[in-house]
Amino acid sequence: MLLSVFTEDLLVRVYIKLGSESDRKTWRLVCKDFLRVDSVTRRSLRVLRSEFLHGLLSKYKNLDTLDLTVCPRIEDATVSVMLSQAVNSVSWTRWVTRLVLSRASGLRYGGLERLVGACPCLEVLDVSYCWVYGDREAWAISSVRGLRELRMDKCLGVSDVGLAKIAVGCGKLERLSLKWCMEISDLGVDLLCKKCLELKSLDVSYLKVTSESLRSIASLPKLELLAMVGCPFLDDYGLQFLEHGCPSLQAIDVSRCGCVSSSGLISVVRGHRGLAMLNAGYCFSELSAMVLYSLKDLKNLNTIRIDGAQVSDSSFQTFSTNCKSLVEIGLSKCVGVTNMGIMQLVYGCVGLKIVNLTCCRFITDEAISALANSCRNLVSLKLEACDKVTEKSLDQLGSCCLQLKELDLTDCCGVNDKGLKYLSRCSELLSLKLGLCTNISDKGLAYIAHNCTKISELDLYRCTSIGDDGLAALSSGFKNLMKLNLSYCNGVTDRGVQYIGCLGELSDLEMRGLVNLTSEGLTAVAAGCKKLSDLDLKHCGKIDDSGFWALSYYSRNMRQINMSYCAVSDVGLCMVLGNLTRLQDVKLVHLMNVTVKGFELALRACCVRIKKAKLIGSLRFLLSTEILETLHARGCKIRWE
Repeated sequence: MLLSVFTEDLLVRVYIKLGSESDRKTWRLVCKDFLRVDSVTRRSLRVLRSEFLHGLLSKYKNLDTLDLTVCPRIEDATVSVMLSQAVNSVSWTRWVTRLVLSRASGLRYGGLERLVGACPCLEVLDVSYCWVYGDREAWAISSVRGLRELRMDKCLGVSDVGLAKIAVGCGKLERLSLKWCMEISDLGVDLLCKKCLELKSLDVSYLKVTSESLRSIASLPKLELLAMVGCPFLDDYGLQFLEHGCPSLQAIDVSRCGCVSSSGLISVVRGHRGLAMLNAGYCFSELSAMVLYSLKDLKNLNTIRIDGAQVSDSSFQTFSTNCKSLVEIGLSKCVGVTNMGIMQLVYGCVGLKIVNLTCCRFITDEAISALANSCRNLVSLKLEACDKVTEKSLDQLGSCCLQLKELDLTDCCGVNDKGLKYLSRCSELLSLKLGLCTNISDKGLAYIAHNCTKISELDLYRCTSIGDDGLAALSSGFKNLMKLNLSYCNGVTDRGVQYIGCLGELSDLEMRGLVNLTSEGLTAVAAGCKKLSDLDLKHCGKIDDSGFWALSYYSRNMRQINMSYCAVSDVGLCMVLGNLTRLQDVKLVHLMNVTVKGFELALRACCVRIKKAKLIGSLRFLLSTEILETLHARGCKIRWE
């Protein structure tokens, strides 16, 4: 065999060049030598099915990253299985530096303590959205002395006591995110800032902390990024502490802080001339002249977001003159954005790559043409609800901005098929949103499908003139498509949906309100799209048990499904919730053919792995107390409608 002349060292060098997981999967199937190279070389593992966990960890001994986010249920007992070989000198835990346990609410103190304790080199830990986590779990985390990065977003039970344990035990922390940890107050933040002096990134968004926390944060000598989104009690007085503190600060986010005004923002800018990113979206109604004047000293400023503020043409003149290094600007829902303002902006800021003009309803083709002509390296442009934009803008973008990767044209009613033909020259497009663009048809979609073959996300929400022929073109051109929204495209039938089955990479599909879709179409999708993980079928009233049987047989990677208002019965529901072993999030509202007993049986079948469920409110009083308590005990959040 010719491959036998290649040394293992050379095979390893080839393997490292493989970019995608699908390529590496193909590599493993070639021969035993290739499989061995994969097992000794692989450094990162994202486990998709818990039943394969033990075997995978036995095979891969040199991991530095283990991601268990998408596993259906990680519990204390699972950890025992994972660590069953930890006594061996070749345990997979020996080199792990990064452990991702996001949404693993079933894993509690005992299992978490054993798992992090078995990883002596652990530096990065993510337990975000483990909403049942509290101070005991924080205690387990505090034992990781070498921890440098920790994400605890929405760990709702963690209080100042738990944070204090982490601060004392993990003195080397450099990055910490505490978003939505609602039990943490100024006291916990103060102790954190006294003990963790290496902090470079801190996120306290949505906490009920006050300006006293900013007094403590200002003492951090190495802090570079500070996020305080939606903190209702932070005000200008607190921001004044930052003026003479945090000497290394480079990025600050105070968006949606209702008590922050121009005065507080000026204090921050005045004290940090090296600031590179400033987000003050939805903080104040009007961007004052004093704030604009203060920006002249920020020579390194490359990102500014002032979403929701009132601006004027003179504001953009100041940006153009004083902020020539701008790469990104956010102007979503800003009042006062005009063609003249945009033209003044791009005259000086020719390096702009990311521009958000969502709901800037007064701009026309004149502004977009100026933007396209001046900023030729544009990669992301959001124009949602800019209803005066027409095909002329798309002609300019297609001619000048050939590096464009993301374009949002949602609710731009002036966009038509001719415009999409112009836009198709942007062959690097990865994400295109055309929701509510009612003037586009199958013809326009065919232009995009033929030339923009790299697109991985496409939104056609309520594009009522898109039909089966458009989906035929889509399936032949978008081989890399991963996310597709066809909701309320009423011209689509089973024939069109069958083309979707050719999209082997598709993982996220919305088909809400397709009144002509039946079980036949769903069967074709399930059989062809084996990677499908997120499916929305709400208001698809013609899909019955036969369609859901196919789904339960083929779609073993399904993690989230919306079956509300479908014609499924007890049998179909039990098949879906029982057979789809990776299912974590279900929406089951108004299933008129399902009985209370059917709900009971289905929920029992999936209660060991389900994390979120949406049910009709009346079931709160009809389901047994036992099943509700079991779901809650296993970390499932139920939303009643």
